[in-house]
Amino acid sequence: MEKRHIAILGSTGSIGRQALDVISQHRDLFEVELLTANNSSELLIQQAIEFDANAVVICNDDKYQEVKEALEPHYIKVFSGMQSVCDLVTGDNIDIVLTSMVGFSGLSSTVAAVTAGKTIALANKETLVAAGKIVMGLAAKHNARILPVDSEHSAIFQCLMGSAGAPIEKIHLTASGGPFRTWNRKDIAKATRAQALNHPNWSMGSKITIDSATMMNKGLEIIEARWLFGTPGEKIEVVVHPESIIHSMIEYADGSVIAQMGHPDMREAIQFAFSYPFRLPLNNRKLNFAELGNLSFSKPDMEKFPALKLAYLSLEKGGNMACIMNAANEAAVAAFLQERIGFYDITDIVQECMDGAEFVAEPDLDTIFRSNEEAFRKACEIIDRTAGRKSF
Repeated sequence: MEKRHIAILGSTGSIGRQALDVISQHRDLFEVELLTANNSSELLIQQAIEFDANAVVICNDDKYQEVKEALEPHYIKVFSGMQSVCDLVTGDNIDIVLTSMVGFSGLSSTVAAVTAGKTIALANKETLVAAGKIVMGLAAKHNARILPVDSEHSAIFQCLMGSAGAPIEKIHLTASGGPFRTWNRKDIAKATRAQALNHPNWSMGSKITIDSATMMNKGLEIIEARWLFGTPGEKIEVVVHPESIIHSMIEYADGSVIAQMGHPDMREAIQFAFSYPFRLPLNNRKLNFAELGNLSFSKPDMEKFPALKLAYLSLEKGGNMACIMNAANEAAVAAFLQERIGFYDITDIVQECMDGAEFVAEPDLDTIFRSNEEAFRKACEIIDRTAGRKSF
């Protein structure tokens, strides 16, 4: 395996930090070319020096001088702004682009990398949620490989490697159930920010952790799976598996089911995307089946977790509806993290935005950006109204 040169978009976030841990275990095989961050300038500086990055981008212009002065003695090039990210990911010195920026903000840089024909290690599920048809079309046109980094989609991808091209009968997308799996709806309605951030299995950033609590994260993964694997929504089924050992399963026409298993550790999926089709050693916890105990499965309760209904509805509607859903959810989750709204207000706000938004059946990329902006603004208006009449 030849050395691979990697750009990490969002290197200071949870996925970015774990990716750098993977690289640290294989410095002879992976080299960091580009690191980007939005605001975390101190950590970005530390990472750039430790991994001898060729260049960094600090998206917040106000932090540029601080980063530039710190890295100038190390001969590391420093840029600012999102346009710099889009420009740099197209460089000939980059083989793999890990897109781990949070939310819709990752779309423009992913599109730039795809158009340049790069291999994409996709950790930003919102890219395919908002513009799946467009991005997958661009990937085919420019011969860009998209390798999933979400543990569930990496599992599906790995299961398909053993299928010899057989068509998928059904995708079983596993879900931990989040922190409120055993709670009743009345208690969930009163859930606090701290309780929602207390995920039982996975260590993730705050936005994705809240999405896991509402199960919107699983809804986004349904949409992402639809585009990654060319499988309609009716063939993608969510199953609650609280142990998070089976990461997802593929069912075939003869009833055979292939599953991918492992302890909850995002580094496994990150490393496989970096090393594909090779498998490398990883300093992680290995499964011991004799000690594993029982594995349990159940159907998700869509009354307690209406985000799943909204995701299936957006797939059924098509067009720009998933983009609208995602934008409204980003605004609502941010408001919940600020303790401005209640837990179920998140999905109520998303539902209202989906009901009232301008629907476009065949959006282009400009329409996607406009739909995102309009839905986010509409959601903020609803949040202001909701927060004004409630006390938290």
